Amino acid sequence: MPGTSKGEHRTGLLNGFAAYGMWGLVPLFWPLMKPAGAMEILAHRMVWSLLFVAGALLFVRRWAWAGELLRRPRRLALVAVAAAVITVNWGVYIWAVNAGHVVEASLGYFINPLVTIAMGVLLLKERLRPLQWVAVATGFAAVVVLTVGYGRPPWISLCLAFSFATYGLVKKKVGLGGVESLAAETAIQFLPALGYLLWLGAQGHSTFTAEGAGHGALLASTGAVTALPLVCFGAAAIRVPLSTLGLLQYLAPVFQFVLGILYFHEAMPPERWAGFALVWVALLLLTGSALHSARRSRKTLAALESKATEPRLGTPRTEAPGGASVDA
Repeated sequence: MPGTSKGEHRTGLLNGFAAYGMWGLVPLFWPLMKPAGAMEILAHRMVWSLLFVAGALLFVRRWAWAGELLRRPRRLALVAVAAAVITVNWGVYIWAVNAGHVVEASLGYFINPLVTIAMGVLLLKERLRPLQWVAVATGFAAVVVLTVGYGRPPWISLCLAFSFATYGLVKKKVGLGGVESLAAETAIQFLPALGYLLWLGAQGHSTFTAEGAGHGALLASTGAVTALPLVCFGAAAIRVPLSTLGLLQYLAPVFQFVLGILYFHEAMPPERWAGFALVWVALLLLTGSALHSARRSRKTLAALESKATEPRLGTPRTEAPGGASVDA
């Protein structure tokens, strides 16, 4: 990133590793919430995330964006769509982890870049390079292989991939920063989530106070677990190139995949390995295409800058003190 010092770049990398590392290790966190169900955990995540982020924004006094957002109904509607989509994503992910589907959940984030590209072609009429077409076709073949292997479509993976890709598309149009966006989205989620928790308590099914102070503290900490990776990601995004962030994003599903096999001991029969292998081939092709494109862009930019600094022919020359001639 032009103008970024080595120290800043190193800070950005550390924040990037921290963000994707926390996202990658989060499957270890959700089982600690038991016996709370996925819906109760999700509701607590919404409520405490808003309180955590609102406190952070109050501390740094960053509220100007909120008034502007309220004055723009179309933008506010997009935030509501983002809130709805990320609610689906969070809920499915929490349920998948606590139901023993960590590997399948990790697949969702492996195929997310492929789904994002496919949505770009279908919805935004973007044009793909040949290698990107091959990557998307390979990803589609992987889903077919995994469907045969699982005996059903990998709906958890597909739901996570499509919901997160849609979320990214909507956030791109909204144009808010990570922390501000989370605050706006959780503000929309807050009342339904709080209402559900109050109803759950009235029915006698809430675990927040019934399972002791430690359990309640863990449910409350879902706000920090949601917001802290976003803060680190924001610090990384302004310090390292997008191509570097694009490579770092694979850390999270890699960690999740490894945890699913080595820690949660989930089964991986040969046909699932074959499906995952095809996904990884597709991602290698996609990454190779992105790096090649970034390299070409840098060369083109360097050539244009070099051409711009060359002295033009016919430029009049003047005599400098001491008799040396210089460009006018």
